[in-house]
Amino acid sequence: MQLKQFDGLMAFWKVAEHRGFTAAAAELEVSPSALSQSIRQLEARLGVRLLHRSTRSVSLTEAGQAYLARVGPALGQVIEAGEEINTLQGRPAGTLRLNSARIATAMVLQPLLAGFLAEYPQVQIELTNDEGFVDIVEQGFDAGVRMGESLARDMVAIPLGGPVTVAVVASKDYLRRHPAPVHPDDLAQHNCVRFRFASTGAIYKWEFQLDSRVVEYEARGNLTITDSLFNLEAALEGVGLAYTFESLAQPYLQAGRLQQVLQAYSPTFPGFYLYYPSRHDQPSKLKAFIDYVRQRAVYS
Repeated sequence: MQLKQFDGLMAFWKVAEHRGFTAAAAELEVSPSALSQSIRQLEARLGVRLLHRSTRSVSLTEAGQAYLARVGPALGQVIEAGEEINTLQGRPAGTLRLNSARIATAMVLQPLLAGFLAEYPQVQIELTNDEGFVDIVEQGFDAGVRMGESLARDMVAIPLGGPVTVAVVASKDYLRRHPAPVHPDDLAQHNCVRFRFASTGAIYKWEFQLDSRVVEYEARGNLTITDSLFNLEAALEGVGLAYTFESLAQPYLQAGRLQQVLQAYSPTFPGFYLYYPSRHDQPSKLKAFIDYVRQRAVYS
């Protein structure tokens, strides 16, 4: 076997796993075009077409399915052997690709990153902040961070902290111009900083605890954002009411720059989780990060 053929095998294996070139290329740290060329060379050497390619999807041909069934387990063992050596030598290495909502990064993930990178200098973290709901397997990420209620059931999840409580806040200047709401129904008379999910275009509905149930309210206002942290900046500037988490607003509340309203109706949610696919052959870099998170995540 030529050495270059092994590159083609890895390319084919990862494209088949992710059902696409973009995520596979990201994991192998090459360009999608280089990945495609490598697979074409493999197909030329084998004299058979392995993949059906279209502008929107990639699927295996019958020959590709048969070939993957033979080479996939062997390649998996090769990778696993390398990971085991790294683990035995105490040297997790490689690029750890994480996907996190920006607000989750600020609240629970960022405080962990510097310490982890100092402890494991041969690991490189590639962090993508994404406010939408992402299929981390399809997109080629090793793990993600999201609210517990947003996780797919087939994922393994570990908490990155305790429950989080919502806070609706506004500047004193805004509340001098607009009487503070005393019930969520009063939101109809207020300017609310709205959040739009860039991936779907949907506007987030504000949730409040009314008796024993959580009720959604459609927030209305003249500012709509796609950055989950910018609403605090807007509130500080007196634009309107902002829907955020108490822990993020606390420094501004203590300094008197913001005031909390509707506190009696603020719901509490389970909090943020690190989640990842359930696999027996977790790479050493991910295992190291999971162990680090378990030991250091702060619970309240």
